[in-house]
Amino acid sequence: MKAVILAGGLGTRISEETTVKPKPMVEIGSMPILWHIMKIYESHGVNDFIVCCGYKGHIIKDFFASYQQRTSSIRFNFSDGTHELLDGTTENWTVSLIDTGETTMTGGRLKRVRPYLNDEPFFFTYGDGVSNVDITSLLEFHKKEKAMVSLTAVQPPGRFGALALGTDQTVIKDFQEKPDGDGAWVNGGFFVVNPEALDYIADDSVSWEKEPLLRIANEGQLAAFRHTGFWQPMDTLRDKNFLESLWEKNEAPWKTW
Repeated sequence: MKAVILAGGLGTRISEETTVKPKPMVEIGSMPILWHIMKIYESHGVNDFIVCCGYKGHIIKDFFASYQQRTSSIRFNFSDGTHELLDGTTENWTVSLIDTGETTMTGGRLKRVRPYLNDEPFFFTYGDGVSNVDITSLLEFHKKEKAMVSLTAVQPPGRFGALALGTDQTVIKDFQEKPDGDGAWVNGGFFVVNPEALDYIADDSVSWEKEPLLRIANEGQLAAFRHTGFWQPMDTLRDKNFLESLWEKNEAPWKTW
């Protein structure tokens, strides 16, 4: 089963990093967040990836072109210009890097990779967020619900500290540094999609989250897989630093491999 990952956006809200690289190549630890997402899928037996490239896509291509050299010991023979990998990488991946245009919207990118998909359901996600979502259970849920699209619904934590004020509205009765969110469920970005859902995407200008998903939902074909565990997008430098701190402390919940 294939996993399609969006990796072509500009990432304007984390411009401190994305002026020189695409957002999915921003590193957590010493590896791009794109790599972390692929490792999440790998831990559930998914090894066939289609990456939708766009903005600075050559950087993603360069990373994978030299990946084995980066992660292996190498012997160079300067007399004949050859080299030999002395040990292999642990990943058994097939990675297709597809140019989907610099200004193409999310739905348009997905539609552009249709020729590389089989006539079977596939995973689909964004290249800028990590989670410990149970990918295997998500697929089982999708099959059970017989939906056209299954979406992982999450409840994001609050971003700001919460104050509980007394009746006079001046005395603070309680303080919560990292409160829960408002209880709303939002799109967590880990999907299972049937191929016919791509018929709902007209062209490059279509956002997957708008017309296609709204139509599919109105037809009763969009199912919500509720995930109450860890989920964190990397929208800002603050988010990036938070994920980095978890990784450095060996407390990264998304590290399921």
